[in-house]
Amino acid sequence: MRVPLSWLRDHVAEVPSDAAVVGEAFVRVGLELEEIHPLPEIAGPLVVGRVREIEELTGFKKPIRYCRVDVGAAEPQGIVCGARNFAVGDLVVVALPGAVLPGPFPIAARETYGRISDGMICSARELGLGADHSGILVLPPGTAEPGADALAVLGVDDPVVELAITPDRGYCFAVRGIARELAASLGTGYTDPAAQVAVPAAKGEAHPVRLADSGCARFVARTVVGVDASAPTPWWMQRRLLAAGMRPISLTVDVTNFVMLDLGQPIHAYDASALQGEIVVRRAVAGETLRTLDGVERTLDPDDLLITDDSGPIGLAGVMGGASTEIPLDAAGTIDVVIEAAHFVPTVIARAARRHKLPSEASKRFERSVDPELPPIAAELVANLLVEHGGGRIEPGRTDVGAAPALPSITMALDLPDRYAGTTYPPGATVARLEEVGCTVTGTDPLTVTPPSWRPDLDLPAALVEEVLRLEGYDTIPSVLPAAPAGRGLTPAQQRRRAVSRAVAEAGFVEVEPFPFVSDAVWDDLGLAPDDIRRTTVTVANPLDAERNRLATTLLPGLLDTLVRNAARGFDDLALYTVGQVVLPHRNPVPMPDPAVDRRPTDAEIAMIDAALPAQPVHVGAVLAGNREPAGHWGRGRPASWADAVEVGRLVGRVAGVELRVTRAELAPWHPGRCAALRVGEWVVGHAGELHPKVVEALGLPPRTCAMEIDLDAIPLREDRPVPRVSPYPPVSVDVALVTALDVPAASVEQALVEGGGELLEAVRLFDVYAGDQVGEGRRSLAYSLRFRAPDRTLTSEEANAARDAAIAVAAERFEAVQR
Repeated sequence: MRVPLSWLRDHVAEVPSDAAVVGEAFVRVGLELEEIHPLPEIAGPLVVGRVREIEELTGFKKPIRYCRVDVGAAEPQGIVCGARNFAVGDLVVVALPGAVLPGPFPIAARETYGRISDGMICSARELGLGADHSGILVLPPGTAEPGADALAVLGVDDPVVELAITPDRGYCFAVRGIARELAASLGTGYTDPAAQVAVPAAKGEAHPVRLADSGCARFVARTVVGVDASAPTPWWMQRRLLAAGMRPISLTVDVTNFVMLDLGQPIHAYDASALQGEIVVRRAVAGETLRTLDGVERTLDPDDLLITDDSGPIGLAGVMGGASTEIPLDAAGTIDVVIEAAHFVPTVIARAARRHKLPSEASKRFERSVDPELPPIAAELVANLLVEHGGGRIEPGRTDVGAAPALPSITMALDLPDRYAGTTYPPGATVARLEEVGCTVTGTDPLTVTPPSWRPDLDLPAALVEEVLRLEGYDTIPSVLPAAPAGRGLTPAQQRRRAVSRAVAEAGFVEVEPFPFVSDAVWDDLGLAPDDIRRTTVTVANPLDAERNRLATTLLPGLLDTLVRNAARGFDDLALYTVGQVVLPHRNPVPMPDPAVDRRPTDAEIAMIDAALPAQPVHVGAVLAGNREPAGHWGRGRPASWADAVEVGRLVGRVAGVELRVTRAELAPWHPGRCAALRVGEWVVGHAGELHPKVVEALGLPPRTCAMEIDLDAIPLREDRPVPRVSPYPPVSVDVALVTALDVPAASVEQALVEGGGELLEAVRLFDVYAGDQVGEGRRSLAYSLRFRAPDRTLTSEEANAARDAAIAVAAERFEAVQR
């Protein structure tokens, strides 16, 4: 919303001359200052001129005119101009040679198109008065005599303040609203422009109107007959429209725009001679069309609210009028005008504007709610201005159908703002501030507050408190840091999560934050079975990406997507990880309650909310591609393999306080022969290994990509970890080589050795695997290093050998293992 300071002075008693001070005053009451538009920097001779002659030049690619302009000198100036929106006799603004326009843009006499151009005829944009560059600025007749100083006529010494109005402050899309805010901020007097318009009693109707749909709450019509169609818009009004960012068009259009900007009520004017019968406000019928004022033929939706007459639709209510009843810009003589000022339901207008991709100044205001008491006032003001500047006569009748919706009163404790702000305001401050925003306050304590018609957002005591705090100044509210209670810190689960993340990072992995949403198509790419539980996801109601509208049940899709993106940018050796939550919905969904917002939820409601929420366990995921050990002068690099994925999983387990057991497994998206289950006892907490080649191909991954994922919350949380003990007794290391069938997992053999070795067995490590003629076809040799140690003595060789034999015996019993 752009407004010059002179316009604010019409409604505010004392407005500072410094626009920066005005901007700060707006910021104090919570309005966002977008920009202060400085005064245009114009120097040199800038005069009013009258066009005496126009010669059309031919032979050029675009229309060019050579104009003779009277600038008060002895002879008219010859000026070349390409604009076509002015005629002989019009008053224009001329920059003579030596002038400097904003830019800076110096003006000099020069030869162009075969003629000498002694100056320039200026547009509003070239003068820094607005953004319109579609034509020359034409001054109304009688504004000034040729040769007069144009700077004084234009009023360029009027700075403009531009505010970014948030959707919750629709009343500030008018000078009336922002002037009220400025007066409250400055502590000065305010004059409501709506209160200055007298609305006399009327006899009869101006035009028959019928409301056939509740989308229109009120409709006011007023008729002005005999308006001079060619009457110019007064310059003061044009200047304000230009400052507000609007282009002056004609008297009727300019007056309706001016009243909309001043009061906030959108107005539409109809050519009375084009109206056919009764005006009816109704919904559209399927198949109906309407040609709007922008010349576009629009197919209407049954949800569209229309203004119609006997001929059919004549306007898209609250958005844009129809071309059939438009007041012609080139009309001669006098015209009769029917003025419409209505109040529409905001949601209806918002949907129509978005549906037709047709945002307008009217819809911008209606969808944020307009004061329902304004229609008769705004219609009367438009009628008065048309009579004043265009002649004519106001017909005695006025149509006013429907009624303004009343806002309910609110009961509020007098000290509620003090309690919310944690401070004590001066006596009477609460009542004074509420009355400043237009509320009617009765009672002492509690207060009964009736919001003004233009503030439907004031519907709760908290909203009234916000108004008091806002106008008193947020900077007056004391800032108090809450006392930090002693003895609190990270929970054991948080400590474990940080320890795991730190350990994986120290192992050479890079932490990433992948996108947490997935599409249904990713499960097919991962090769998941149709009945895989991971396909059951929670849908996001308002997703950031419409194609990824599901909450992930596994970290792998996001990690693999990040790996592909990095590989595409030239990174070959990748080791990425993340620690985050996944969302696992209930098998039988629990309905989510909808508690009221005017009170704290009850314990039962909180319990129902907790029960309805899906499980969100913390997972740890990692992916690897390329070399795990880089190549260099020391030799060739080592590619990442399934064993690296398994090892990072075991690292997570060790940091979490358990030694994970590794067993063979088959689970998509891993390769069936290179997939390991990571277990705590018999409970599977994760998987690791090499991804299936089909998955690698479907996702565009590097060859032999490996991955690991563990449910960290599924690992028992040990809060009483034993302190590590260093034994004073030496270990006894024994190597054994066992020959087993090729399909016997090495991890299973290791588990058998652990169980057979008993308490004396401290560690088992596989250090060699051999398959060849010496062990026979279909068999292989697994070599393990066993380390034995007693906690209270030095082991003898006999004790170590007995423990070794016991370990081998269990392996032999389970897997027919034979010692080499």
